[in-house]
Amino acid sequence: MRLAVDFSTDATAAFRRNFAQFVDSAAPGIMESPVERLFDGVLGQEPTRAERTLATKTGLVHMLVGGPPCQGHSDLNNRTRRKDPRNRFYIRMARAAEVLRPDAILIENVAAVTRDKYGVVDTTRTHLEKLDYAVHAGVVDLSTLGVPQVRKRHVLFAVSDRFGPEKAAAVVETLAAGRSACGCRDTAWAIADLLPQEGLTDFDGPARASRENRRRIDWLFDRGEYDLPDSERPRCHREKAHTYRSVYGRLRWHLPAQTITTGFTSMGQGRFVHPGRRRTITAHEAARLQGFPDFFDFHAAEPAKRTAWSMLIGNAVPPQLTQFGANVILDAIEASDRQRVLRAASC
Repeated sequence: MRLAVDFSTDATAAFRRNFAQFVDSAAPGIMESPVERLFDGVLGQEPTRAERTLATKTGLVHMLVGGPPCQGHSDLNNRTRRKDPRNRFYIRMARAAEVLRPDAILIENVAAVTRDKYGVVDTTRTHLEKLDYAVHAGVVDLSTLGVPQVRKRHVLFAVSDRFGPEKAAAVVETLAAGRSACGCRDTAWAIADLLPQEGLTDFDGPARASRENRRRIDWLFDRGEYDLPDSERPRCHREKAHTYRSVYGRLRWHLPAQTITTGFTSMGQGRFVHPGRRRTITAHEAARLQGFPDFFDFHAAEPAKRTAWSMLIGNAVPPQLTQFGANVILDAIEASDRQRVLRAASC
């Protein structure tokens, strides 16, 4: 691994704990910094001094992966949706590609990113194509990759002309078609075995619910229901129509979870009530549903560790997506190198 960048202290600390042994000692490595400070140039212009220095230190990059901020694109955001200034960070991925020239680029975001006021996807795609990348994009349900949640995401995948234009399209189309050896995994597969660990550690303990939310959770369990009617919701949900049917809902054992977000500790933020316990899901359960293995270290310091866990887990790109993209590009690199050797041998 040559370079990992995030502005969050908790995120970079977690990445360092889990992946420091895979960092090339000669490369920049894990950096806590706003990405726009490292890639500070204008699209289409010569690299700045900072960008040239970073590119030289980073060296050869096979794959560039990014999950730009999605809050400004989310349909759950009623305040700055479509016009949030953070939306423009998506375009920094195109600038990073322009500076580092990786073999492949993978960008993940919410499905609604294509409706952004600034046209960030179109701008990024157009610029990557000017850099001679073949680009393909589409909406993928990550449950098809074995992630135990319904998580529809917009995926942009680009490859250099070294691999041919069909490679990018094949990757996204394979993702969208759901061709996975894992199949669809449900909530029980992910978290049922964690029930005996409930409350043993803070990581396995639920957040404290308000009195009103405890009453709402009891209502669901006492009636064997999974969706809370508007009559039991806050006044704002009773007074006008809304589309947030999963909010205040309870998970089902036999189905994948709905999208895990940073609000998984509150039933008012999504369908985060445990299917078999009168509580919301724990950080450990949320991590499992997000696709993280138990050996991943989410250690966070007091006093804000629950907040840190919520941000680290809820904002994460499920590892299975990155793994899929990495496997594809590594296979392509191997095949490309093999063809080059064969051509050289035949001369």
